[in-house]
Amino acid sequence: MILHGYWRSGAAYRVRIALNLKRLDYIQSAHDLRSGAQRDAAFLALNPQGLVPALEIGDGTTITQSPAILEWLEERYPEPRLLPDGAEARATVRAMAALIGCDIHPLNNLRVLNALRADFGADSAAVLRWTAQWIGQGFAALETLIARHSEGFAFGTTPTLVDCYLVPQVYSAERFSVDLTPYPHLVAACERARALPAFEAAHPSRQPDAD
Repeated sequence: MILHGYWRSGAAYRVRIALNLKRLDYIQSAHDLRSGAQRDAAFLALNPQGLVPALEIGDGTTITQSPAILEWLEERYPEPRLLPDGAEARATVRAMAALIGCDIHPLNNLRVLNALRADFGADSAAVLRWTAQWIGQGFAALETLIARHSEGFAFGTTPTLVDCYLVPQVYSAERFSVDLTPYPHLVAACERARALPAFEAAHPSRQPDAD
């Protein structure tokens, strides 16, 4: 498998975590989002949206969008499981992951922040206020859910899809100097996950294109 990504992409980060948790071998192909490499013709042939991550799976198929990649990995390589037993528990895990993937992350990714600067004249202070607002609102809700469902990790006693989303989002929050003290359960779950080798190896600073 070839994972097309960028070292600091939160969406690529969550896919690296899942690949590592499932102990799968993969090659990384880096696309520097700052220089617009994701818009090269060769990459657009794989992913017409021109976003990372994209996962080539070796049979001429490329899967795009991290939620679809993670669900495919769970179906294709079910052990270790990243979704719990029970339809209701799985729905809760998916909802917690979507809270990050749909409602927090899209509002503070690179292209949105670039648009705030270029199209709306936002300065650095305004961009930081923007990111803190949306991360804070999402983390406040997630803190309640983790307090309700955690038994060490974000949901239950083992890593799930929630942890794959949570750790990259906390990394982003730290980059933007978001105060995390109001979210002790969230931070505790993140730190427990971060201590695992699969999460450590997926960290942006450990990637071959990191600078």
